[in-house]
Amino acid sequence: MSISAISLDPVAVDVTVTGEALRVVLADGREVSAPLEWFPRLRDAAPAQRANWRLIGRGKGIHWPELDEDVSVRGLLGGPS
Repeated sequence: MSISAISLDPVAVDVTVTGEALRVVLADGREVSAPLEWFPRLRDAAPAQRANWRLIGRGKGIHWPELDEDVSVRGLLGGPS
């Protein structure tokens, strides 16, 4: 019997912020979504500010420079950041 391994070091490759959620696509094909209510700076930001993000730490986190907001991918998955 084989067991599928999930990467212990998840890496983001794409990010979308809608009016309701933060959605992150991981390199292994998984997609993670969290309610925007969890991120007040993103929730209260203009759509253009939400769209201005960059990956940091080789995809281990996401940074919004205009908002001074950082989100770790591991934190989104419920693990230690």
